Formats: sequence, C-alpha cells, structure tokens
Amino acid sequence: MEPIIRFENVHFSYPEGEREILCGINLEITEGSFVAVLGHNGSGKSTLFKHMNAILLPTSGKVWVRDMDTADEDKLLDIRRTVGMVFQNPDNQIVANVVEDDVAFAPENLGVPSEEIRQRVDAALKQVGMYEFRMHAPHLLSGGQKQRVAIAGVLAMQPKVLALDEPTAMLDPQGRKEVIDTVTRLCREKGMTVVLITHHMEECIGADRLVVMSNGSIVADGTPLEVFSQVELMEREGLDVPETTRVLHELGLPKTAMDPESCAAIIAGAKS
Repeated sequence: MEPIIRFENVHFSYPEGEREILCGINLEITEGSFVAVLGHNGSGKSTLFKHMNAILLPTSGKVWVRDMDTADEDKLLDIRRTVGMVFQNPDNQIVANVVEDDVAFAPENLGVPSEEIRQRVDAALKQVGMYEFRMHAPHLLSGGQKQRVAIAGVLAMQPKVLALDEPTAMLDPQGRKEVIDTVTRLCREKGMTVVLITHHMEECIGADRLVVMSNGSIVADGTPLEVFSQVELMEREGLDVPETTRVLHELGLPKTAMDPESCAAIIAGAKS
C-alpha cells in the first residue's frame, strides 16, 4: 500500500535555535496503519507531528501528504483536510458551549452544507462514543470526554489521517484509556490512519508500528515487539519496556511476547 505521509531527509531548526530539532528524518506512514512515535521531551517528536499538516515546514528536505508537497501553499487546505490534528489540551480545541456545536464548527468553516454537517456531527460523535452527550456543555465533561469531543471535531472534517500529539498528557488513567481505545477502534474498524505521539510506553503496545525518536533522529523503528525487545537501547534512551519483556530479558529468554500469558508460557517452556 502507498504511503500517505512521507518524510524525505527532513531537517528542521527554529530560526533562533542553536541546534537542529529534526536531523535528516526519513519516514513513510502507510495508509490505514496505526503508528506510535515514542520519545522523551526534546526528542523531536512534537516537531515531527507539526510537519504532518504544514504547521511547520522543513528547513531542508520534503514532507509529502498524499503526494502533495507541504511547502506548496496552493495545497495547504487539501493537506489540512487530509491530516486532522489533535493536541494535548482539549480545552484549547473546544470553542463552543454545546458539544454538537463544537463538533460542527470546523465543517461550518469549510462551507459544508447544513444537512451534511448534521450527518457528520452525529457520525463523528457516535464514532467516539459521545453521541449521548451532544447537548451537554463541554466544560462539564471529564478530561477524557473532552478529548473525545476534540477528536470528534477533527473527524467531522473527514480526514484520512488522525494525528495526535500526546493527547493523554493531561488526563487521568481512565481518561487515557478512553482516548487510546477510541483511536485504536477508529484505525481497526474504520481504517483510519492514526499517528500517535506519546511518551507513555503502554500506549504504544497496540500499534502496528513503533518509531522511537531521540535528539531529532529515529533510533528504532519496527513492531512494538521488535522495538521493545531492544531493552538495552530503550534503557539507554531512558524509556520503559513492558514488564513482561524485562522479565524475559533478565532471564535470558527469547523476548517474543508482551502479554502476561505468553510470557508465562515461555518461562514454563524454558523450565520443562
């Protein structure tokens, strides 16, 4: 399948900065996949995120969204319709006093006909499990519910890619679970491309692919199992691995499982 987003030797430095934030990034994101990007603060992952719909443009190199050059101003609207962005703080994305009005805001600004807006709003709220709250005031919702409303507002624009920059950073464990379950379901059931920027190891386990960033470069890229099995690399980067992976590593056993049941089976097999 063709990549929907491509980074080609992308370098980026802020004008006043003393160092490169992105250092020659080459990355392809396949349509319909769930890609998690993991790294500490300062690793460059949020800057990578902002290149996906031309919030930032490369200092050198190219970013392509469905073969549209993000530096082409004539394609800017099409690029931003293709890649929908969700940020850390849902309060910064909620602009209306009623949930359904907030979700309708973006399609209204795009000039979508009223009847279609109604259909899009209802569909988007159902997709994130918030339809029953459509007449509620957003400020009365929990953090996880607010973030799901923010996701619905992006879905109402009908993007091909849902890109999220640490969307659970301000949420409690239940809110985090709600958001990750929602975006996983959108990928698995609706075929939406999901790019999740995070520094939480556990949010990456269900992804198709895990990219690890450090100091503006990609230092690991593979399935979560492949990446987390590189325990020494992850420790060197100050990142966690699943407890099951760590146990297998310390026992010197093959790191071929992340769930407790499979991990137990490997240990039992080694003892027999």
